[in-house]
Amino acid sequence: MMSKHNFLINKVVQSCLLLWCCGSLRTHAAAADGPSSLIRGCQGTNLSDVNPYRQNLNQFLVSAAAASRTQDFNTSATGSDPSDTVYGLFMCRGDVSSDVCANCVSTASTDFLNYCSQMVGYGWYDNCLLRYSNQSFFSVFSQADAAVASCAWNTMNVSSDEADKFNQVLGSSINEVADGAANDTRPLQKFAVRLGGAEFSSSNSVYPLAQCIPELSGTDCRRCLSDAISLLPRCCANSRGCRVAFPSCMIWYELFQFYNIASPSSGKGKKGISKQAAIGIAFSTIFCVLLFVVLAVFLLKRRSRKRRDAEIQEAYDGDESLQIDPESLQYSLSAIRIATDDFSVDNKIGQGGFGPVYKGKLPDGQDIAVKRLSRRSGQGAQEFKNEIAVVAKLQHRNLVRLLGFCLEAGEKLLIYEFVPNKSLDYFLFDPEKQQLLDWSKRYKIITGIARGLLYLHEDSRLRIVHRDLKAGNILLDERMNPKIADFGMAKICGVDEFEGNTNRIAGTIGYMAPEYTTTGQFSVKSDVFSFGVVILEIIAGKKNSSFYLSEDSRDLLSYAWEQWRHGTPLAMLDPTIVDSCVEIEVLKCIQIGLLCVEEGADRRPMMSSVVYMLSGDSVTLPDPHLPLISRRERTESIPEELESDRSDTKLLFGSMTDSSSSAV
Repeated sequence: MMSKHNFLINKVVQSCLLLWCCGSLRTHAAAADGPSSLIRGCQGTNLSDVNPYRQNLNQFLVSAAAASRTQDFNTSATGSDPSDTVYGLFMCRGDVSSDVCANCVSTASTDFLNYCSQMVGYGWYDNCLLRYSNQSFFSVFSQADAAVASCAWNTMNVSSDEADKFNQVLGSSINEVADGAANDTRPLQKFAVRLGGAEFSSSNSVYPLAQCIPELSGTDCRRCLSDAISLLPRCCANSRGCRVAFPSCMIWYELFQFYNIASPSSGKGKKGISKQAAIGIAFSTIFCVLLFVVLAVFLLKRRSRKRRDAEIQEAYDGDESLQIDPESLQYSLSAIRIATDDFSVDNKIGQGGFGPVYKGKLPDGQDIAVKRLSRRSGQGAQEFKNEIAVVAKLQHRNLVRLLGFCLEAGEKLLIYEFVPNKSLDYFLFDPEKQQLLDWSKRYKIITGIARGLLYLHEDSRLRIVHRDLKAGNILLDERMNPKIADFGMAKICGVDEFEGNTNRIAGTIGYMAPEYTTTGQFSVKSDVFSFGVVILEIIAGKKNSSFYLSEDSRDLLSYAWEQWRHGTPLAMLDPTIVDSCVEIEVLKCIQIGLLCVEEGADRRPMMSSVVYMLSGDSVTLPDPHLPLISRRERTESIPEELESDRSDTKLLFGSMTDSSSSAV
């Protein structure tokens, strides 16, 4: 239950945000530094790779990714022949930073290069819009635009006793931000939010956002947003969160503040404030800051510095013999600076999604890997330390061992054991280095990964879903034994829980389970799907996300299925291991891989069953079914995507953003 002091602070902060609603700051996004979910549509004629329009489209997508490094909005016409000209634009959400913008557009461009080969396409990602067509659309909300609507909604609804008030407040606030976006007179901006949200109950507020393509007129922008608002009752009646998008505009609301606190627009459509109002806001801001500082100091003095995390206490069932004092794992910043030669460039061995990684050597001669985390964290020091204590207990020969941490002078450092042979993808996808992985080594890697996942899912004190298992996150020691690494996106489930939901889809394309990408539902079976992809990659020596052979085999999974169905599974075998392979082991691994990538999570085996299948020579395996094949075509006129509610499970190292990362 929230204490009276915390409740008071929340009310003070909310009041301050309502007062502090001017300015045009661009700060870090509240969401992850990359698109974690999307609403995408592709329409029109399929294009071959040699088609002039397709070539112009590829050129536009590449140039858009480059231009996004310096621009938040850009339109272009690519091609000299009018019949083959590609009209395209990208636009970033009005409250995200330049880095977030560039990352979103870059990922969106790659996404369209891989998954859309038609004449017309658009994609609303969390932080940006990418759109192209064979006809100019920049300044008009056309009849064709109005015919294509997309919805994404939270499957959880507001309570029935709050529904009437919720709909009333939502209607007024969403129209308020729609007016604000339509009347936005700033250059290249038609964007508005409501700071502080609109309260509809004592404990809940709704936070709306509206945005249009900047080149639309105010009238067309408002008409587009009005059409989107009119679809709310049909798409997501009483939902706790919803997005409705047309190719030219989008509205979005949640019951938590998902946009930045310091937003370019307050959503009221005002063109300026008076001098008297500015003075009033300044005094209000100073008062709120002082009051907040006083209350924060008051509460901090009463907070025990040794408070244990309640979830970890419950997980360990009060067994003191299993407890680790976080302080015992702490390294001094000076020691880490000496070990890494002050984070020398010469010692940098990698760049993960959460920061650079450096090699170091401790005074006792032990080699270490130091991950230097981003400083964009609001996570408390004690919570961070407690989570370190959790991961430090995860000790298994097939997991990279966390030795400790450093939390000093604004730095957040994770100290791991050093694994000398880099990651699996370094060897597996390189035509020369993959020859170093004969079949016996690959089989040992497959079984080792399986045992590591089994430990995370069933044998550790906390059930942990990794959520980003891939070849790049499997490190190899001096004997080529695999070690699962990078728990930056791992989720702790309860001791007796096997699944959860998240509102931020994070991971790596090609490895994510279908139910996770469409509904946000993750479970131990999500890791099983990723493991199945890794098995097939190890056997084929090819990366799933870049594999393309024919119209019938658009990714590695569908290719493996086709070969299995036709009775020729060994056709997918990496040629470099043909002479060293044990046929019965290869066939067993292919079958297990296909079982792991079944479309339905309930059809996939648990990791305990997988380990048993791998270890037994006489085990009878079930027949696999057709996996979910990646489709390049979308024939639906209204593509739909569900966005689930915020997760109740715990994110390991919550200080890090929910985006793709690479191994230690």
